Amino acid sequence: MVDVTQSMFNFIGENLSFIWVVLTIIILLTLFNFILRSLKRTLLTKAKSKKQISNIKIFTRMMNITFSVVIILFAIFSYTGSWTGFGVVAGLLTAALGFALQKPITGIAAWIMVIVKRPFNIGDRIKIGEIKGEVYDISLTHIYIDEVGGLINSEELSGRNIMVPNYLLFEQSIINYTMINDYILGEVIIDVTYESNLDKAIKIVEESTLRHVKEHVKSANKEPKIRISMDQTGIKIKSRFFVPVRAIQKISSEITKDVLYSFKKQKDIKFASTYPPK
Repeated sequence: MVDVTQSMFNFIGENLSFIWVVLTIIILLTLFNFILRSLKRTLLTKAKSKKQISNIKIFTRMMNITFSVVIILFAIFSYTGSWTGFGVVAGLLTAALGFALQKPITGIAAWIMVIVKRPFNIGDRIKIGEIKGEVYDISLTHIYIDEVGGLINSEELSGRNIMVPNYLLFEQSIINYTMINDYILGEVIIDVTYESNLDKAIKIVEESTLRHVKEHVKSANKEPKIRISMDQTGIKIKSRFFVPVRAIQKISSEITKDVLYSFKKQKDIKFASTYPPK
C-alpha cells in the first residue's frame, strides 16, 4: 500500500507541470463559458429582430471557439517552453490531418463564408440543393434546419430536423426565401371552361384574393395580380400575391375555398373538366 501511494506521489511530482496546464485549461474554459453564456442570455433579451438574434448566436460561438483555441495553444506553449517544438508538432499534425479532414476543413471555410458574406441568417427559410427549411443554428461544421415539406409537397414545417454539412455550401446552390423580407410570391390557379363568363370569374378570384391578402399588401409593397392563359381543358385564372412565407399555404387554401363556394353560386361559371363537376 505504501509502495502504491509512493508511486502515485512520484507520478504526480513528475507530471506536476502537465497536470497544472490541464487544470488551468479546464478552469479558464469553464469560467469563460459561464461568462459567455450569461452575456448571450443578456443580449438575446435585448434583441429586437431575427438578424440581431442570428448575429448574437454567431458572435458568441466565434468567441467560444477563438478563446478555446488561444487557451489551448498558450497552454501547449507554456508546457513545451518553446515555440519551435510547438511548430514542429503543429506541422506534423497539419500534414497528417489535412488529408484526412478535407471535407471538415472545407466546412470550416464555408462557415467563415457564412459569417462574413451572410447569405442567410438564423430564422431564414432557405433551400440548399434539395433540402428546404428554416435555419435554427449555424455551427462550425453544420447548418441545422427545420425541414419544410419533407415527404409531402408543402410549404409547412414537416417536424423533421436536418443537419447539413457546411462543405455542401460550396457544392450546392443556395436559395434564400427571406433574405430581403419574409414575403414571397404565392399562386392559386383556377380552371374554368371556355363557355364560362370569364370577366365575372376573374372579378370573383380578384376580390377573393384581395380579401385574404389585404393586410399584407402594404407591408409587401406589392399588389396582387391576376393573369390568364389557355390550355386544352379551358381558361386558367392565376391569382398571384405576396404574403409571408409561413402563411402562404394557409392563405392559398382560404382563397381556393372562397372561390369554390363563390363559383358554385354562379350559373354562368363552370370549372374545367379537370375539376369535379359543379
